[in-house]
Amino acid sequence: MGDPRSTAFESGTAPDRSAAATGNDRDASIRDASDDAVGPFEAPDPESERERIRTFIDDRVAAANAAGLVVNMSGGLDSTVTAALAVEALGADRVYGLILPCNKIGAPHARDAEALADALGIEHDTVHLQPLFAQFGAVAPDRFDLHDEPVRSGNAIARLRMTLAYLAANATGRLVCGTTNRSERLLGYVTKHGDGAADLLPLGHLYKTDVRALADELEVPEFVVEKPPTAGFLPGQRDADDLGAPYEVIDAVLRLGVDRGLDAEAIAERLSGDADEETVADLLARHRAAAHKRTPPPIPTGRGD
Repeated sequence: MGDPRSTAFESGTAPDRSAAATGNDRDASIRDASDDAVGPFEAPDPESERERIRTFIDDRVAAANAAGLVVNMSGGLDSTVTAALAVEALGADRVYGLILPCNKIGAPHARDAEALADALGIEHDTVHLQPLFAQFGAVAPDRFDLHDEPVRSGNAIARLRMTLAYLAANATGRLVCGTTNRSERLLGYVTKHGDGAADLLPLGHLYKTDVRALADELEVPEFVVEKPPTAGFLPGQRDADDLGAPYEVIDAVLRLGVDRGLDAEAIAERLSGDADEETVADLLARHRAAAHKRTPPPIPTGRGD
């Protein structure tokens, strides 16, 4: 592994621009609140997590006798942190970045991803998926039309991206390194066999707010941290709109509801007005409904007669 005292971004010039308007931090008070006031906010230590994840990546790649990792890079927080940790663990020469825009909305983020990959010193390619997606839609049965179906189209694009990631992995003897965090996993805010598919998930145990803290530890460029999280499929689309709350609230609810087992009423009371009971109940319902995304496909048990 690399020098634990240095950051991956020291190997190149970190870009200083943003592809999107920055968001505010109105929920900072939630993160800073004491445990007595609002519940379990024992965020992991970023320095310890950095070393833990570096070791995890190194161990998993060695156990698979793989040449390195393939990372799909979007220009956003999770993929940038993942790529930086991969470089620290393995070295830039063993990390390959794929940048896969599929529409005009994603083009500025793709340019950010290219600049970030250059700053990390990793080999990377940009593939524009629109022609492939258009052909895919053209050959799909009419009954499964993708026109004006953002969820259906978004899932198809996510699966095309992962298809290319595994093509790259097969061709280079590497593993596909996923970028999904715990907040997304618990809410099912991932696509099955799309961004939810990977050989390892270095951030899968960290809430989104934990990933932000880790980004500070890694000296990820500020514009990446400040980008409003978005899936990037529709103009103005934001994760907070899709999920009904910003991640500061989401993570607080999940820590209390999933990690501590509190019910919606108790959580809303502890959050003191930052999330009403209806919002809390909706988030917990999302978590329950997404259980199938966090488990292997079921198979029959026992032996037949």
